Amino acid sequence: MGGDTQQPQLRISINAEESAAACAEFILESLAGVLKSQPRATVAISGGKTPSLLFSNLTKSGFDWSNVHFFWVDERCVPPGDDQSNFKLANETLMLPANISKHNIHRIHGELVPEEAAIRYIDEIQQFFDLKDHELPSFDVIHRGMGPDAHTASLFPGEPLIENRTGIAAAVWVEKLKSHRVTLLPGVLLAAKHTVLQVAGADKADALYNVLKGAEDPLQFPCQIATRGSAVAAWFLDTAAAARL
Repeated sequence: MGGDTQQPQLRISINAEESAAACAEFILESLAGVLKSQPRATVAISGGKTPSLLFSNLTKSGFDWSNVHFFWVDERCVPPGDDQSNFKLANETLMLPANISKHNIHRIHGELVPEEAAIRYIDEIQQFFDLKDHELPSFDVIHRGMGPDAHTASLFPGEPLIENRTGIAAAVWVEKLKSHRVTLLPGVLLAAKHTVLQVAGADKADALYNVLKGAEDPLQFPCQIATRGSAVAAWFLDTAAAARL
């Protein structure tokens, strides 16, 4: 599915707020469509500054979340109450305000030793999706961001795991940030039914140009994973991020 050659779906809004609203609408429509044909839906979400606007829009939507299960694309190895925690951001701006059941929340336990956190997350995903050994989950929606260096999830330029297509998740050490993290791996990103990318800010313009129009080199531009030539990837951009396109 991720290998089909297609022109990217680019949705450019005047600012980050309008882009977040459009992104929220797309995710809600995708989840509603999934729930028409199956009893539950899955979404993997990201952290950072840009998603907070998205989460606020999702909270205000009045959507029935009772059959939607939330996972995380990546997480810093910090306690869930730490300001650096991706879970904390989503919990405060979406989970609690939207009264989402704890049963539907499948967080990465960043308070554990990184390798233990990765193993626990893999186990939870395998049990939820009823996977056999070596099978990968197919999330209904994966929401991703991109850094100014073109990283996505916690897959940074030069990370050897960028070439891993068989694993579900792993612990990584991000040297430039001196940060332990747990991240979903490329095979899972490639298996998503819908990939939603939310990018805002002038500091992302060069990276976005390289990801979409530069040489195809995921090791240097990790955000090309499951987006370059993908029929299921939709980009939600503000004009600042899209300035070079």
